[in-house]
Amino acid sequence: MGRVELIALPEARFLNPAQTLHGGWIMTLLDTAMALAAQTTLPPGEICPSHESSAKFVRPITVQSGRMHIHGHVLSRGRTVITLEGRIEDDSGRLHAHGTSTCLILRRSA
Repeated sequence: MGRVELIALPEARFLNPAQTLHGGWIMTLLDTAMALAAQTTLPPGEICPSHESSAKFVRPITVQSGRMHIHGHVLSRGRTVITLEGRIEDDSGRLHAHGTSTCLILRRSA
């Protein structure tokens, strides 16, 4: 509970003019992994929309980079806020990007 790992393969359709993967692709994967990790802590009837997210790009991702492992991990789960961390690493464990996020814990209305 509180951890997820996704796997993604970079595709040419997501390249920017510099021939690296667009930052939006990277942010989407980090946000998805962190949100899924947050959801593993929720009981039925609660939801956790993202409140804020940030990312740091450490190493370019290209189509030749191969398979990427996207990790989401809960750092803290309070009564109203979940704080998370995400990482994107290649098969060799080299860090390409990392980020943080907070999600608000809300009770789903009937």
